Order: sequence, then C-alpha cells, then structure tokens
Amino acid sequence: MLFTPYRLGALTLPNRLVMPPMTRSRAAAGDVPTALMAQYYAQRASAGLIVSEGTQISPQGQGYAWTPGIYSPAQVAGWKQVTDAVHQAGGRIFAQLWHVGRISHVDLQPGGVPPLSSSALLAEGVKVFVDPGQQGPEAGVGGMVQHSMPRALTLEEIPAIVQQFAHAARNALDAGFDGVELHGANGYLINQFIDSQANDRTDAYGGSLGNRLRFLKEVVEAVVAVVGKDRIGVRLAPLTTLNGAVDDTPQATYLAAAKLLDDLGVAYIHIAEVDWEDAPEMPVAFKEALRLVYRGTLIYAGKYTAATAEAALQAGWVDLIGFGRPFIANPDLPYRLQHGLALNPPDGSTFFGGAAKGLTDYPLASALAA
Repeated sequence: MLFTPYRLGALTLPNRLVMPPMTRSRAAAGDVPTALMAQYYAQRASAGLIVSEGTQISPQGQGYAWTPGIYSPAQVAGWKQVTDAVHQAGGRIFAQLWHVGRISHVDLQPGGVPPLSSSALLAEGVKVFVDPGQQGPEAGVGGMVQHSMPRALTLEEIPAIVQQFAHAARNALDAGFDGVELHGANGYLINQFIDSQANDRTDAYGGSLGNRLRFLKEVVEAVVAVVGKDRIGVRLAPLTTLNGAVDDTPQATYLAAAKLLDDLGVAYIHIAEVDWEDAPEMPVAFKEALRLVYRGTLIYAGKYTAATAEAALQAGWVDLIGFGRPFIANPDLPYRLQHGLALNPPDGSTFFGGAAKGLTDYPLASALAA
C-alpha cells in the first residue's frame, strides 16, 4: 500500500509517503526563503506530499534563528520560487503555519519584548536557537538558550493572532502552496492553549477542555474560510511532552481534539509520534480510537521503516506515513524504499543552519549506481 496512489482533497498523491515539516534554519535576511531551499524541496518532490518546515506567521511567532516567515511580500515571493520548483518537479507541497508562542527569546522578538503564550508559564530547560551576532545561517554559528519568560495573551489580543493565521494562509495560497498545515504540536502556541499544564487561564480559553480547545477551533475556522476544508491539515502530538507542554489527560484531550477537527471537516490530522530513543510507543488502541472519532485522512510520523509503515497501512488506522530524517538524507526516498536500496545516513551536524552541505548534496541512488 505504501506505493499506491491516494486521494487527498483535490490532490492525487502518487504514493503514501509524506515528507513532514523539519526545521532546517537556512532562510536569508528578513526570514526569506532562498533558491537553495527551492532546490532542497524540489529534490524531494517524489514524496506523495511535502509539508514545508514550520514558517512563522508573524515576527512574534518566531522562536529560532534563520527560520522562514510567511507574512511579508518578500517571504511570499521566496516561497513562490520553492513551490514553482516543487511543482515543476511533479510534486505537491503544503505550508506549515507556525506560531511558537512562549518557545522564543527576547533576542528574537521585535523590540526585545517577552514572547506571547496562553499563560505566563516558563518551561524550564526548554531552549531555543539564537544567533547573537546576526551572522546568518551560512556562518553556521549560534547557540541554544533557555526560552524567555512569556506573558499571557489578553482576551483582546487573541482575535488578532487568529487573523494572523488566516492572513498567513492567504499568503500561502498566493505563494503557490497546495494547502496549509496548522502546527498544533510540539509545545508551540496552539498546543500551549490545549495542554492543561501549559494553560492556567480562568477565562473562556482556559479551565475546561472545551475552553482549552477554543483557540484551535477559532484558528481552524478562520483558515478554512480562506483555503477551504480540502486544503487544511492540523498537526498534533497527543502523547508527547515536547517543549514542556504536558496534559493531565492526554488521551481524552486529543480524542476530543480529533472529534472537533472531524466536526470542522479538515482534510487531515498529522500525528507526531515520539521519535527519540527508548521513548514509549503510542498504544495501537489509542490510534484505533482516533480512527473511530476522526473520518478524514490520518498521517503518522515517527521512526517508521518501509516494513513498519506497510504494516500500519495494512492495519487500517493510518492513511499516509511521514518519514523525517530519512527524507533529509535521501532525496529519492520513495524510489529507494520501493527497490529495497540502502539509505544514506543523515548528518546531524548539518540539520540546522549552514549552506548546501547537508541540505542539497546527498547523493541519489541513480548517481551511486552510475
């Protein structure tokens, strides 16, 4: 099943492999996507679907140095060269819309102000990547620092953030993306509203589960109004505790989130599973429960191989499978997996920042054979 076509909204995917969003930190000045990034994504256009690296919806939404944005005309033009290159190579690409919330630093915030969040809560030990000398990604320097203490969004400010997501979605369409994915996972802003230990609000956006899901609901509704239901997905990380986002009853919370997204009719939910060594696996019973409450397309990403991906597809609780680091090191990953060829190992030292090395210089299987 992994190499069979799949219908996602108006798109026909040639296979069920997804290249999930992966931060590479190589945007130019002004957080503008570059020609090098266009080459990187186009090389991987044989994926059934590409989801771009997280792209911040506003200057306040940035949490790491050199990540691209999608709020300025220059950024839209930069992404247009990316989508053009992917489409010319026969691919399909969604933009991941990203607001990091508290996972930022005053050095990255306009005017050096505190980052924004659901609540004024610090995630101890959670670090972000900064470039103190503003030397740019090609210098390959920078450092990890504790994220700054955030301030809670006021009730009056929340609608403006919702509209920033909608504006970014409009920009994504103008940039030629086939759709958008909302980043509701990994401890970033949407996740900070959802998870009980990241949200201590006592107003309409906190307390009860319904209140904690309100921000997600409003953002989805605003973006659907721009792109339509067939061109929006949402990424969730139900059972992880990344970046300090912890929920007291995660299975109940995320089954409710999935039911909400089913009611709203989004095209897919993209589940980020734990992918570090010795991490607990997501129970199959929970995956089957998600399938029962959500009737759209389900994508899972997290340490899959061709064999485990095929088994998951055959089991029926997933429709598409994300391969992260393997796609970094293997631009022709679908071909390699389908033909049982060896994979290039990824070079972790080049994941974030730098230039072409570790981004566009991994060899193709055909080149090795020649």
